[in-house]
Amino acid sequence: MSIIDMFKKKKTIPAPWSKYYTKEEMDIKIPNISLYEQVHRSYEKYPDNIAYEYFGKKVKYKKFIKEIDRAALSFKKLNVSKGDIVTICMPNIPEALISFYALNKLGAIASMLHPLSAEEEIKNSLISTNSKYLVMIDMFYSKIKDCIKTTGVKKVIFVSAANSMNIFMNIGYKITQINKYKKYPRNKYFISWNKFIRMSLFSKDKITTKYGKDTPCVIINSGGTSGNPKNVVIQNRSFILASMQEKISLVNLHAGDCCLAIMPNFHGFGLSVTIHTPLALGCYTILIPQFNSRKFDTLFKKTRPTCVLGVPTLFEALISNKNEKDLDLSFLKYIVSGGDILNKPLEDKINKYLQEHHSQARIVQGYGLSEALAAVTLAHDDVNKSGSIGIPLAGNYIKIINPSTRKTVPYNVVGEICVNSKGLMMGYLNNESETNDALQIHDDGHVWLHTGDLGYMDKDGFIFYSGRLKRMIVSSGYNVYPSHIEEVIESHPAVLQCTVVGIPHPYKQEVPKAFIVLKEGYKGLFVKSEIRDYARKNLAKYMVPYEFVFRKSLPRTKLGKVDFKKLQSDIGADDE
Repeated sequence: MSIIDMFKKKKTIPAPWSKYYTKEEMDIKIPNISLYEQVHRSYEKYPDNIAYEYFGKKVKYKKFIKEIDRAALSFKKLNVSKGDIVTICMPNIPEALISFYALNKLGAIASMLHPLSAEEEIKNSLISTNSKYLVMIDMFYSKIKDCIKTTGVKKVIFVSAANSMNIFMNIGYKITQINKYKKYPRNKYFISWNKFIRMSLFSKDKITTKYGKDTPCVIINSGGTSGNPKNVVIQNRSFILASMQEKISLVNLHAGDCCLAIMPNFHGFGLSVTIHTPLALGCYTILIPQFNSRKFDTLFKKTRPTCVLGVPTLFEALISNKNEKDLDLSFLKYIVSGGDILNKPLEDKINKYLQEHHSQARIVQGYGLSEALAAVTLAHDDVNKSGSIGIPLAGNYIKIINPSTRKTVPYNVVGEICVNSKGLMMGYLNNESETNDALQIHDDGHVWLHTGDLGYMDKDGFIFYSGRLKRMIVSSGYNVYPSHIEEVIESHPAVLQCTVVGIPHPYKQEVPKAFIVLKEGYKGLFVKSEIRDYARKNLAKYMVPYEFVFRKSLPRTKLGKVDFKKLQSDIGADDE
């Protein structure tokens, strides 16, 4: 497209789903505020409402804002300022939220990292983002003790999961954790969260600068369109838009209601939909740092959430549990599935379970990806078709294209899903080439995110997900990228070639399986054990292959490429 064409008037995007929204909702306006300001507005309106619950301990908005403000002063004492990147590597605990909003108040950027990441992944992430500080759960000190000084991190702030528990749970937790992990040294380089917070006590600083919607605020790790790990840079506007869209769609979600935060904060879906949106709407979020599927029904009984969002395997665990025989779910208003395909038999089973347990809710599906801050489409209330991932959220646009020509395909024809939204990512950090591949200007003059996912749209604007254009495995809702696993395993000195495919799993839906060709002179169980240990050290836990199989060679297509379909059908084969 020429420069002249780029500046031509943009064409109207067809939107058959617009009949489900008002004109104002379709032209949604994003206020020029930050995430901190948006949550602060909830505090101003509902100071005595609960902001978050953690192991039964409930904290009101007025205390939550004080916690954030103190942390912001402490970060300022460390000279954290606008545009600086600080890595948060924690499960869903209060300190993760406090750090997130404190950094946002300063105009800094929070890089959200999976605490189960391997040592090398943590090091590489810290280096690639040029993180100045690391806020990390203390039990994983061993992962960074040897590598942290090879990064640009100035200080590591360690947090105990027991910090925000009530006194009895705090004591119980510490007793169970004795000798389970090596304690970190107390020095100027490694400090505790409590010591970090005390830095604000005698501070005379005032934080008065405000940052708008276009300020970058978060980095989320994603595989991008090519499947290699990348750092997705998200602005404040994306989170603010998402909260406004969900308020439009989930009309029965009101201030004081609560959402179960099972999806983690280092996942765009978890951070945006189950954490920030409730706080932006005056609701509260129930923080679950470690999910136990076998006690899901018991968790429901204790917490009584209004809204639950998760992956299909999570809801399958709910209906399989038999702990609470007379479970009453009448309090549940919304139950939303995303992150993977919800097949029709499971959908029917869940709806039957909800009805039997006195809930008026029916499970609906949504769709999204990190590059669009997780939520793009959603089915809701009466706007739903079985098997559909819903309609585009208010202000979002979707078209289905032929990947080869970029031309829009007719209704009910499968093609690549492309997204246009005011909430799209800024791009991949320091990766202009991949950014340009993902965000493309089409002939209509609009910027479209190429998702790499396949689906079709019907005449009413409902989207139906068909599969993945890119070779990606979804395991318990986590995106697992075979190319990354292959690269790690092939770096082992005994491995000549490795190909990873997804195979069915009764609970996780899919798990990775590695087919390996060894170099000459290597063989036997000892080598397999060594490669498995190598993978565990260099890959996040959820990425480690479920099976390792040796082959003398890998099957090929007529074009000489590895035949992935044949390998996927080779489920029960033994080693060569």
